[in-house]
Amino acid sequence: MENLLCSEVFEENDCDHRNGISFEDCEEAFAFFLAKETTYLPQSAYTKLLQINGFIADARFKAVTWIIKSQRRMDLCDETVFSAVNCLDRFISLNLQCQGWKGWMFELLSIACLSIATKFNETSAYLLHEFQEDLEIWFAPRLIQRMEITVLKSLEWRLDSVTPVSYTHLLTQTFNKTLLHQSTHLLLHLLLDPKFLEFHQCVVAISSVKALVPSSEHGSSFAHIDTLISQDRKDDLIHCQRLMRKLRDETICPPSPVTVLKVNSDAVFSLKMNAGLGSSRKRKREEREDGII
Repeated sequence: MENLLCSEVFEENDCDHRNGISFEDCEEAFAFFLAKETTYLPQSAYTKLLQINGFIADARFKAVTWIIKSQRRMDLCDETVFSAVNCLDRFISLNLQCQGWKGWMFELLSIACLSIATKFNETSAYLLHEFQEDLEIWFAPRLIQRMEITVLKSLEWRLDSVTPVSYTHLLTQTFNKTLLHQSTHLLLHLLLDPKFLEFHQCVVAISSVKALVPSSEHGSSFAHIDTLISQDRKDDLIHCQRLMRKLRDETICPPSPVTVLKVNSDAVFSLKMNAGLGSSRKRKREEREDGII
């Protein structure tokens, strides 16, 4: 995978003419997402659960890692990945019995969430066996379908989720298209870090874009964005940006006063993929069917 972010200067474009959308349209869409996003957040205690329950946190990390790897293998769109992770997080936060699950149950949940997300975001249909090509464990299609129904019922069939990438298309309208791709890559990395689950999707999205554009180039575009969120979100925005800077400085970015964040995503992923789902040994199908429904 190429460098996640590159040292490139972003030039503001005329939003009204070059992209076919006005600031008024952006503002209206942004307000729509703001009003809608709280419906698709995990339960408020979920972040705390991930902090105190190492098994759940590890299972989530492996599941998100597998979903991201599946995107590259199956050439899935970004919306599918974020939608699948959103389904995963909401389901776990709603179901306390997940704390007693075995590891393979989370693998099955991951496949079900990704399968559901592809149905709502992809133009091509995928067979259930295609999701399992890089797994040593093989789940019967009927078992995956049963898990899909369990997830759908638990989420009350509310699947049109608002995610950070819902906002980035709007936030990057006045910048070079490269910014959209780089922001999305950054957000993919942030999916692996549960600390960012405590923030609303709009906060994570705005923070990711601001992290990529030097403050000297924020200009009127960011001033306009800041007017779209409430004061309490602005306080969260400051906290989120601090976390992103810390992540950048400690993990993925050498300090640079003049360039935009530069990250080698292969290096980051190589540290994390060792914990992937494919390392589990094969199990008997009878064991996999025990305790799901």
